[in-house]
Amino acid sequence: MVLKNKLILASGSPRRVELLGQAGLEPARLMPMDVDETPKKAEHPRSLARRLSGEKAEASFRAIKGDPAWQGSYILAADTVVAVGRRILGKCEYADEASSALNLLSGRNHRVYTGICLITPDGRLRQKIVESKVRFRRLSAADIDAYLASGEWRGKAGAYAIQGIAGSFVQKLVGSYTNVVGLPLYETTLLLAGEGFDIRAGWGER
Repeated sequence: MVLKNKLILASGSPRRVELLGQAGLEPARLMPMDVDETPKKAEHPRSLARRLSGEKAEASFRAIKGDPAWQGSYILAADTVVAVGRRILGKCEYADEASSALNLLSGRNHRVYTGICLITPDGRLRQKIVESKVRFRRLSAADIDAYLASGEWRGKAGAYAIQGIAGSFVQKLVGSYTNVVGLPLYETTLLLAGEGFDIRAGWGER
């Protein structure tokens, strides 16, 4: 049986699942793709976000190719990059990495880029890059130590999650809040709707 209007999310991120749920969208399947996220030499943060989202979507597309149960599905992938200038701040796994990132972000502007990639049921690839500008207040050593103790930074690009404690660090935000969380909802739903996905189908079930 061919599944109609089904969405595959090429990610295992709970934040992205929650954001889609906020918009009344529930992925039929989660397919986190293991791709090398190492930036290429001199790669711009915007280009990295575009490349990685595309690679994740294409890997998911290859994984379901030939499986008739998933033909006709939409595949959505996203990748979020935090950068100060051209310096890319990766996902932090260790406290010293997170401390360095937070000290760099303290009292200054940074940019958050999310690449979203959609592969349509007929195999067409559509991409969009969304950029937000964030300014942190100046963080004291006590702020950083206490935030590190919270553990919220672990596995997060730039060592912070804006929807948590670090929301109190944000002095100014220009652009999409949901983009900083990890999936810009306006652009994502616009992309889906433009390719024939019924974004309102689940609204009556909330």
